[in-house]
Amino acid sequence: MSPARISQAIKKQERGLGAALFERTSRQVSLTPAGRQFRDDLLPGYRQIQEAIAKAAAVGRGITGTLRVGFSAAWCGNLIVKAADAFKARHLECDIQIQELPLHVGFAPLRARELDLQLTELPADEPGITTGPTVFSIPRALVVPAGHPFAGRPSISLEDLAHVQLITIIGPPQYWLDFHLPSHTPAGRPIPRGPATVAWQEVLSLISAGKGVCPTSALAADYYSRPDLAFVPFHDAPPVDYALLWPATGQTPKVHAFVQTLLAVAGRRSGDAAISRSTSTSPR
Repeated sequence: MSPARISQAIKKQERGLGAALFERTSRQVSLTPAGRQFRDDLLPGYRQIQEAIAKAAAVGRGITGTLRVGFSAAWCGNLIVKAADAFKARHLECDIQIQELPLHVGFAPLRARELDLQLTELPADEPGITTGPTVFSIPRALVVPAGHPFAGRPSISLEDLAHVQLITIIGPPQYWLDFHLPSHTPAGRPIPRGPATVAWQEVLSLISAGKGVCPTSALAADYYSRPDLAFVPFHDAPPVDYALLWPATGQTPKVHAFVQTLLAVAGRRSGDAAISRSTSTSPR
């Protein structure tokens, strides 16, 4: 609307109310006492109308009910909580349930439809599960006892794993273990095996007791720092990629909207194109 049309509309409103709503000078326009009172009285009704519009739009898009989101690492959980807050602010009729997933659980809750979405480390070559956009990539490090010879190094090589015992995780699929906990170095030398467990905190306790070492994301040093442990970066290991996963037949409007929100919170490019590409290749 042009300024003239706006002025005409305001004057018509003022005539109908019998009171001036605005004070006008050559430099500014401000509310009169009657205008401020009118605004304050109307504000609750205006907000109610806006909420009704938002709820109707959410129902139309199918963004209602509950969205269940899982994560495997603490840094993934922090991001999901931030994304859930942003998502909830836009979709008032949709609740978010967030659940941490131990490594040995893997993709079972997603396959059983106990979760709608999962943010976890790759690889994830699972039939019936779509691998969506990668959210972030983090360099790898090796967790060793604080007194270990590796602890004083600025970095280590994957070939150094031939000289240590690797603590392993029970439960994840073999292709996942081959990537994160390999049985041989790139040159083909065997990597000795140490104890196996199902929980990350148990892994850290076993390392502290000198029972072995374990590769992880370098970001783990910020979340699990302990005086009895050292996190030594690899200088030749591929990074750990973290991606969003969902059932191949489960790309609902809720899932799509949350993926978009999470990517925005993470500072990644809008996920429309990435989601389209990932959907076209699943199930694998």
